[in-house]
Amino acid sequence: MNDIHFKGMWNQFKGELKSKWGKFTNDDLMKIEGDYEKFKGVAEVRYADQLEEINRWVEEWYRFSHSKDPVGQSGVRK
Repeated sequence: MNDIHFKGMWNQFKGELKSKWGKFTNDDLMKIEGDYEKFKGVAEVRYADQLEEINRWVEEWYRFSHSKDPVGQSGVRK
């Protein structure tokens, strides 16, 4: 994931982030506000011992959110 993708998906991402990784505070989310570098810094502070796991989760979340077919699309081109 890059900075542009992260910022564009921030509103959707932060709800799931808070649900899955509860150590992120509302202040953390306000500080991050879609900045991937800030997110990585806060994640390191909150989850230093699980940093690899949270990074994998972020990448999986991103891949999953981009792999869904739009409503009404079969994924097959005609």
